Amino acid sequence: MRVSVFGLGYVGSVSAASFAADGHRVIGVDVNPAKVDSVNSGRSPIVEPGLDDLMRTVHQEGRLRATTSTADAVHSTDLSLLCVGTPSRKNGSLDLSYLERVCEQVGEALRDKPDYHVVVVRSTVLPGTTHDVVIPALERQSGKKYGEGFGVSVNPEFLREGTALKDFRQPPLTLVGHNHAADAAGTTALYAGVDAPIVTTSIRVAEMMKYTSNAWHALKVCFANEIGNLCKQLEVDSHDVMGIFCRDDKLNLSPYYLKPGFAFGGSCLPKDVRALQYRAKEVDVRLPVIESILESNRRQIDHAIELVTDTGRKRVGLLGFSFKAGTDDLRESPIVILAEALLGKGYQLRIYDRNVSIARLVGANKEYIEHQIPHLSSLLCDTIDEVLDGSDVIVVGNAAPEFADAVARCREDQTVIDLVRLPVDRSALHARYDGICW
Repeated sequence: MRVSVFGLGYVGSVSAASFAADGHRVIGVDVNPAKVDSVNSGRSPIVEPGLDDLMRTVHQEGRLRATTSTADAVHSTDLSLLCVGTPSRKNGSLDLSYLERVCEQVGEALRDKPDYHVVVVRSTVLPGTTHDVVIPALERQSGKKYGEGFGVSVNPEFLREGTALKDFRQPPLTLVGHNHAADAAGTTALYAGVDAPIVTTSIRVAEMMKYTSNAWHALKVCFANEIGNLCKQLEVDSHDVMGIFCRDDKLNLSPYYLKPGFAFGGSCLPKDVRALQYRAKEVDVRLPVIESILESNRRQIDHAIELVTDTGRKRVGLLGFSFKAGTDDLRESPIVILAEALLGKGYQLRIYDRNVSIARLVGANKEYIEHQIPHLSSLLCDTIDEVLDGSDVIVVGNAAPEFADAVARCREDQTVIDLVRLPVDRSALHARYDGICW
């Protein structure tokens, strides 16, 4: 393919050289003549292990050159990657001036180009930026309509400084966001030489993925450091702890617990987080990340309560009462906390959970419901239909299989608030549907 790469900084230089190494003909573009001269001399404009040698090779083979001319680059290529910076302002917002400027320049060049051209956003941008900034600037300056005269896709990079060439060659996946199949086809074709699965999605999801990944990486660093600081005070080898922790790829490093939904509960997680916080206070160690966990969890419960109160309806049915499906454990169940809050606000509640009934409860759970929440036990119904028939708002609290069918039977005048994302065809539901964070 014929490719132009706008911005010869870290991402742009690595991308340009790597695409050229895969056989594509690449033109690098930058406003800085020194960077352009460096590439045209076969030298890397940035410091990255192995990049100097790679750039020298692809330049000598005639597959990489650079220019300061936007028009030259756009008219000589079929696809343009935007790799300009999006730095932070003092208030934390992104400075999109470089991105908007390059979009305007590319748009001007597209004005008199008859062929369909695909613009690929590789810069790190927040969801909505492509639709609100990139596409309008291209349309405004080119006089063409998106999807007709030019295409746009989003292709976030996941390169780490110091290992960028390896990361480019062996990524966990290649992500392409698009609205039109033709735009995705041109972008995915760039990666034919990269041995990694290609994942296509919407533009907004692709934009959000980079931030989700980096926030997760930042969280992991801080979490490991907090565990390490506490371990040192407790005379525990933190590297042994985290080394063993990382060997668990079934729960610790896995998709488990990473689905957006309702708050956690049960007899383990809340208790153990509190105990860890208390022990840290005893040895004068601050754990800002770990200290924020229970507060964040509580805010998710508050969010669910707000969804109910915003409906303006007072008759509420709860499907699910234990903290997760398949258990009768009510201890610190977030649904119990939600129910108590609604009851205190004067709501009429009906509750159904197959695993929770006075007759079947034994041991700790029986004691808990009889002594801690007797006022809620009287609200338990024997059948789902009792809940559906007497409620205006149906709150799904756990993912018991029978609840999907129950939601499908809800009436048009009812509202379903789903806290777990049931596997239902939402477009086929009669009731109004609202997910807690989707």
